[in-house]
Amino acid sequence: MSDAEVRAAVARELPGVRADLERLVRIPGIAFDGFDHSHVERSAEAVAELLRGCGLDVKIVRSGGQPAVIGTRAAPPGAPTVLLYAHHDVQPVGDLSLWESDPFEPVERDGRLYGRGAADDKAGIMAHVAALRAFGDRLPVGVVIFVEGEEEYGSDSLERLLAEHRHALASDVIVIADSANWDVGVPALTTSLRGIVNCFVEVRTLDHAVHSGMFGGAVPDALTTLVRLLATLHDDAGDVAVAGLAGRAGATVDYPQDRFRSEAGLVDGVSLIGTGRITDRIWTKPALAVLGIDAPATGEAPNALVPAAKAKLSVRLAPGDDPQRAYAAVREHLTKHAPWGARVTVTLEHDGAPCVIDASGPMFDAARDAFRTAWDGTDPVDIGIGGSIPFIATFQEMFPQAAILVTGVEDPHARAHGPNESLHLGEFARVCVAEALLLAKVAAVAAGPVRLR
Repeated sequence: MSDAEVRAAVARELPGVRADLERLVRIPGIAFDGFDHSHVERSAEAVAELLRGCGLDVKIVRSGGQPAVIGTRAAPPGAPTVLLYAHHDVQPVGDLSLWESDPFEPVERDGRLYGRGAADDKAGIMAHVAALRAFGDRLPVGVVIFVEGEEEYGSDSLERLLAEHRHALASDVIVIADSANWDVGVPALTTSLRGIVNCFVEVRTLDHAVHSGMFGGAVPDALTTLVRLLATLHDDAGDVAVAGLAGRAGATVDYPQDRFRSEAGLVDGVSLIGTGRITDRIWTKPALAVLGIDAPATGEAPNALVPAAKAKLSVRLAPGDDPQRAYAAVREHLTKHAPWGARVTVTLEHDGAPCVIDASGPMFDAARDAFRTAWDGTDPVDIGIGGSIPFIATFQEMFPQAAILVTGVEDPHARAHGPNESLHLGEFARVCVAEALLLAKVAAVAAGPVRLR
């Protein structure tokens, strides 16, 4: 199929692709503890049905966690095999009052489709499906589609699944559709991602609550103590002040401050934190945030000194850092800086490795050419991502000969993980065209010498 034929085939399939995306969004498949996991099962079944409709051999698999879906279709003689990754689980919706519409009832507004998972990552699944439907029986490569069921909850069983199904997943190229483009109208390849360490810190100063008037002024309460401890994690400029965390400069793309502030939703008058280029701060240096605190709610708090308080911390690790070493550094810092001799306990929730991808070679050239064509001549850019996809390091280790292409359907306005998550429908159409073109160009590269623009 020519580029024009591929584009026309994708356009023909897009109405059905969108309808199926909306059906997926209606399934609240949340893998977190405390949620109804029967919806995750329904989500896996729905994905399996979609892949069977594309002529793949499909099975639903698990290894002590939530269900994943594997679909396979053998390569034509001499053609390479491409693994297409996405995930079907979604984040919890959080405070429903912050949503402008039902998070599990997709709604179009101003060219965007709103709903939990509309961008992250059910659109990634449907980009794969769109490419397969566009080719029909003329698929130029072999495909393995791997759709995970607990990515948002930490991918605890993923490494076991990869090991158990390693033979079936073996491929020449891996496309991970769970990242983002640089902007609406500007495609991107993700070439670095930060790692993550999530942990809890608990401060205890008393064995029970005591009267704030009788003991206040001499006895430190746990909340004040915790606040003072958390304040030591950053210096006055806002850079992370934990000794031993790696960080470096080197981002090659500028992020204009006005655009960054707007896309982040920063309130007027609030300064950015940290030093250096914005892209270094969010891609190649560590970041540390307090995600939550266990403490009495203000409306229910008695006049008593709180004996214990707990916070959840998220540390994003620069490429090149090691999660175990980083956790040890954070734990040492928190213990060392305990105010007033308070008892400090630090426990790990989960971690994940950062990664750097050498995005050179013919398969990456094929991807860039596909993007350039889909975006009508706009050159793609190489970007880092401040977020984490820890399993990419696992793919690198298990399939060292495969070219790993990290692509995505999101844009800076997608609000993934937050209220009013949405998908830019025009960009989604381009992503679908780009993926179909990529499969054709990968096949052409493998078949022999080929000239890419």
